[in-house]
Amino acid sequence: MALAKEEARVVIWNPAAECMPLEEKRMLQLRRLQRIVEYVYHRVPFYRKAFDEHKVKPEDIRTLDDIRRLPFTKKTDLVANYPFGMWAVPLEEIVRLQSTSGTTAKPIVMGYTRNDTEMWAEAMARTYQLCGVTADDVVQNAYGYALFTGGMGFHIGAEKIGATLIPAGPGMTQRQIMLMLDLGTTVLTCTPSYALTIADTLASMNIDRSKLKLRVGIFGAEPWTEEMRRTIEEGLGLEAYDIYGFTEMCGPGVACECLYHDGLHIQDDLFYPEVVDPDTEEPLPPGEKGDLVFTSLTREGVPLIRYRTKDITSLEYEPCRCGRTTPRFRKITGRIDDMLIIRGVNVFPSQIETVILQYRELAPQYQIIVDRVKNLDTLEVQVEATEEFWAQGEEARRNLAAQVQAKLTQAIIATADITILAPRTLPRIEAGKARRVVDKRRLG
Repeated sequence: MALAKEEARVVIWNPAAECMPLEEKRMLQLRRLQRIVEYVYHRVPFYRKAFDEHKVKPEDIRTLDDIRRLPFTKKTDLVANYPFGMWAVPLEEIVRLQSTSGTTAKPIVMGYTRNDTEMWAEAMARTYQLCGVTADDVVQNAYGYALFTGGMGFHIGAEKIGATLIPAGPGMTQRQIMLMLDLGTTVLTCTPSYALTIADTLASMNIDRSKLKLRVGIFGAEPWTEEMRRTIEEGLGLEAYDIYGFTEMCGPGVACECLYHDGLHIQDDLFYPEVVDPDTEEPLPPGEKGDLVFTSLTREGVPLIRYRTKDITSLEYEPCRCGRTTPRFRKITGRIDDMLIIRGVNVFPSQIETVILQYRELAPQYQIIVDRVKNLDTLEVQVEATEEFWAQGEEARRNLAAQVQAKLTQAIIATADITILAPRTLPRIEAGKARRVVDKRRLG
């Protein structure tokens, strides 16, 4: 009965593309790969030079496996060619500019032709329907707008499927909740850290979550764990979906979970995926974890060839129960460049979050502090207590900190000091991405 109910919820925006037989899909991908390689070779000096250095010409791409003959594109290439050096069309053909945050360096500026914006809207329409969202829904978009791709991507996708859109943007959390109550919001889109802030504010306002009509939340732009998913779902009374995307490929819409939550479906007729060994750069077979790589198959403004995301995951090609034949990747477990090395041990923030959120005495608000004292690395995890647990006193907190420390040591094979803070001590995220790690070794 439950399965029949799930099947009834499956909606597919573009069955011809999303349920395409695999052999037909591979032929389409090859045609598009050959076209885009030819396109960038003649339009982007960077790629002509890179291809020539690798002794590969467009006509050498005869099969999909020949993609491994092409050079990788890295973020440093985009930075070095800021702002327009990677573009394939002149500015007069661009109808929109978007960029990365550029908080520590020049931003990555991407240009979109009219066809690019239509492709992006198509990818986002598919994304919404992966999550069961239809024209009957009221979507409250609390992602950031402006140059950040999150807000705009969810905006154009909601319009594409004909849903009612509330372009709320981030921040003013009590007002967000008022809008949800008054306008009957059924779908919330934002970062997972901001979803936690909304749930926290809802509780502090003593509003019963059952008064909200929320049923779906689509969260991305930062890594989050299964434990955080459960915390968000419990706090907001919705079903949480993980979405994946990045400015360099288009923005959100590259991949998303379906209602079975069995990996993130990749729109692989638009974005060709690979997973490669981070060290050897050789492609890895399905199921093996490595660096996720994408090639733009249809983009006109700034198409990228074999762009290394540095996100760690694995690919699967078995058709999904939802009926789609698109490949899936497992939830991102971390980024190669987010990995912390503590006294020679590789530690990912997601490993720490997984342990913390197993304890109901602790709130889902934490920060990881890395420092170096007398040439030795130190690791401290600051995490807030719940109101109820904080009231139990210092001895209870000390005992719990010891338990968490022991479990964390088993998980990450490194010692961490656990500091349990009073409720609402750490800053709440209302805009942008959560800053979970403070690495003082890089400061000064």
